[in-house]
Amino acid sequence: MYDADGNLDKAQLVESYAPLVKRLACHLLTRLPASVQLDDMIQNGMIGLLDAIGRFEDGLGAQFETYAVQRIRGAMLDGLRESDWLPRSLRRDMRRIEAAIHELEQQNGRAPSETELAEALDMPLAEYQTMLQDARGHQLVYIEDFGGSDGEDFLERYLVEEGSNPLDLLEDADLRLNLVSAIEALPEREKQVMALYYDEELNLREIGEVLGVSESRVCQLHGQSVARLRARLFGTGDTKTTSPRRGRPPKQASA
Repeated sequence: MYDADGNLDKAQLVESYAPLVKRLACHLLTRLPASVQLDDMIQNGMIGLLDAIGRFEDGLGAQFETYAVQRIRGAMLDGLRESDWLPRSLRRDMRRIEAAIHELEQQNGRAPSETELAEALDMPLAEYQTMLQDARGHQLVYIEDFGGSDGEDFLERYLVEEGSNPLDLLEDADLRLNLVSAIEALPEREKQVMALYYDEELNLREIGEVLGVSESRVCQLHGQSVARLRARLFGTGDTKTTSPRRGRPPKQASA
């Protein structure tokens, strides 16, 4: 896209690729908590687009759209790093859930139900499910899971340089085998959610339509699945949880 003088028409490029920025923002937003605003994502993405246009003009050989996608996504992740979109309190809550799952699995030799987990955390079932829903965006693998850090360095989770992507760590053969085993051990409904979300790439609303449940319920099931997988892969960490109350038989709860 060049003007009459043969110069790159930046204004036309911005206008043409603005829908791409919004599309990337919407796609990324489905994996983030509800507190993250679409407008903020788009604004950061536009900064990435402008950066891509400026750098591309300097003679980069890659196709512009391919390069722009990288810069746009990078700018969005930079914005998330600066805002710390998953509050520390929610990360602590999820660690408590993981610890409770690990403890109950060791005690009972099976996956605990939602009701059992709520009791172990000494909270009503509805409050536990809200906690799962609020923590949308909790991830399976973080850099600090492998680096021996104190677990509080949020920024390291989103480094985009080569070799720093948490997904790359899943290439480890032992971890991959353990992950497959952990997925197989999930309750059937949660296993369905994970398959539809990651294999079929359906969004939460579409998964809800398939399973006949609400979008918020799918969000809860996904959050609980991630917590179960992390408990299997990484154990309890440093977080302690309240032990289940003694003298009361565990209740069963279906998904």
